[in-house]
Amino acid sequence: METIVIGLLIPLLGTMLGSACVFFMQDKMPERLQKALLGFASGVMVAASVWSLLIPAMEMEETKGAWTVFPAAIGFLLGIGFLLLIDELTPHLHIGTDKPEGLRSRLSRTAMLALAVTIHNLPEGMAVGIVFAGAQNADSGLSVAGALTVSIGIAIQNIPEGAIISMPMRAAGNSRWRAFWIGSLSGAVEPIGGLAVVLLASLLTPVLPYMLAFAAGAMFYVVVEELIPEASAGKHTNLSTIGFAIGFVLMMVLDVVMG
Repeated sequence: METIVIGLLIPLLGTMLGSACVFFMQDKMPERLQKALLGFASGVMVAASVWSLLIPAMEMEETKGAWTVFPAAIGFLLGIGFLLLIDELTPHLHIGTDKPEGLRSRLSRTAMLALAVTIHNLPEGMAVGIVFAGAQNADSGLSVAGALTVSIGIAIQNIPEGAIISMPMRAAGNSRWRAFWIGSLSGAVEPIGGLAVVLLASLLTPVLPYMLAFAAGAMFYVVVEELIPEASAGKHTNLSTIGFAIGFVLMMVLDVVMG
């Protein structure tokens, strides 16, 4: 259990490390660096979705012949649909825009920025919790080392994400400490969501392949709907492409070596 708790907290540590950049940088993150970090985060999430979630989901069903792919396909589409619904219903504001999305509300700009980040972090926390839940099941083919790989990969991805959140908070007039804590707390949903999944592990065992693919679909939604458009807008888009390649390869290597 101690290993699981540590694994669930590692992504939050990554967010906190990234948020700490507010103490060492100017009020605004350089555009080139932001593009590279957005691409890097996208690459990590795509690789984690494929190698750590979708492939294990299909391997768990490999005895079913042609039906092997169906749990992964259904779970993936449900994950996309779930995040789409959350995105439509939750009032939130993306960094660099002034037009809120979701249902109308009177929430502050800071609160809506935090909700936007929460939408991003929710599937990441679920992914970590699901792979740890799977590692507890001897028949799943998932290992604790593989689960830690996902946790570390998400933490690496959270470092630039934490910086991308805390820096605009500082530029908006918040103190460095306030910006740091807002950025750090944006990642709190990950260990909370992950722990909830682990505690429900015994109930999730029959649908574990669906849940793995569900988390993958949710993560893909974040990448396609938010990260890639932000990384591809304006100048220096080649840096986001390079960042994506580095993040993808790094996560792929981690999964193969440690998994």
